[in-house]
Amino acid sequence: MLSVLSFAALSFLATSGLAKTVVYNWDITWVHASPDGFSRPVIGINGQWPCPTIEANIGDRVLVHTRNMLGNETTSLHFHGLFQSDSNSMDGPAGVTQCPIPPGARFTYDYTLDQPGTYWYHSHNKGQYIDGLRGPLIVHDKDAPYAKQVGGEVTLTLSDWYHDEAPGLIHYFQSVDNENNHNGAEPIPKGALMQDTQNPMISVKPNKTYLIRIINMGAFAGQFISIDGHQMTIVEVDGVYTVPQKTDQIYITAAQRYSVLISTKSDASQNFAIRAAMDEEMFDTVPADLNPNVYGYLVYDAKKPLPTPTPLTTFAAFDDFKLVPQDQQGLLSKVDHQILMDFDFINDNGINRARINGVSYIPQKVPALYTALTTGSDATNPKVYGTNGNAFVVQPGEVVEIVL
Repeated sequence: MLSVLSFAALSFLATSGLAKTVVYNWDITWVHASPDGFSRPVIGINGQWPCPTIEANIGDRVLVHTRNMLGNETTSLHFHGLFQSDSNSMDGPAGVTQCPIPPGARFTYDYTLDQPGTYWYHSHNKGQYIDGLRGPLIVHDKDAPYAKQVGGEVTLTLSDWYHDEAPGLIHYFQSVDNENNHNGAEPIPKGALMQDTQNPMISVKPNKTYLIRIINMGAFAGQFISIDGHQMTIVEVDGVYTVPQKTDQIYITAAQRYSVLISTKSDASQNFAIRAAMDEEMFDTVPADLNPNVYGYLVYDAKKPLPTPTPLTTFAAFDDFKLVPQDQQGLLSKVDHQILMDFDFINDNGINRARINGVSYIPQKVPALYTALTTGSDATNPKVYGTNGNAFVVQPGEVVEIVL
């Protein structure tokens, strides 16, 4: 006869869909790639680029064994959008929750997935994800509100793309020359990518409903995206299930994720273009040779011709203020703690710097998490985190309102 403990354990495994441990063994390495026709060094994994997808089910444990084989740079990995409840040391921002991983060293990220939806991972050190160290992170949920409708699934990534490496871009961005000649403007990308390439082909079948997970893995530019001949139904944004809403176009900012449903046509008589365009209003100047557009294709029949896409010129994206969470959670009331953040830029001896509340961030020698764990009662004193850290101390369970 089963003991109560054994029965409880079996019940948990049944309800969790037999949660498993998903293991990745990654060497972080330099490789060469030319996603837009221009060959340059990029940071890949196990000698390949684009980087692989992390894919698991809700409740699974994920182990990412990493080894820094870059030789000339430290690194780290951040799993964007995951709360890392009870696993904060696995969050990845160098100088905040961990020290960067030195060349030749190893680090294992170990956490359990308790949030379903669409996420991504990327380096959180020295701007390295601009150089390609990034990829999708997908958490499947058999109990998702739309699960019974889905007959297929696609992950679709967008990004801006630079030909210069991140250290040089950052150095020039924070230079006197940039302040004097370009008013401290952000570097303008050389173009846009879809699926870390251009003109990718995505095979689909007629009379099916597909879940398309769209991720903007770019460094800077937001993008507009539409699929010719197919309306999209938004069902998830940034890991939150939403009340289904239809749209012909989405605007997706850097680091943001949308999941949409599309219904394919009843026959395979033609193929359709996927069109995306970077938001040029974000650029201080638009170079004459910049092509902000990137295309892909929904391919019903590989033997039929691909359409000739036209650039997006009408921008009428879905208003994300109209999004409603599927669980209908209302606004939190009774604010316990209000944090005011005043953003501005200053000219600091000829260098353009951003500030929050009059403070420009300077990384601390000791990661903030380590400081919190080793300073005892002083851990609740914001001063121990450095005068250039903008630390705010809150209490567990507080409702915090952040005013920007």
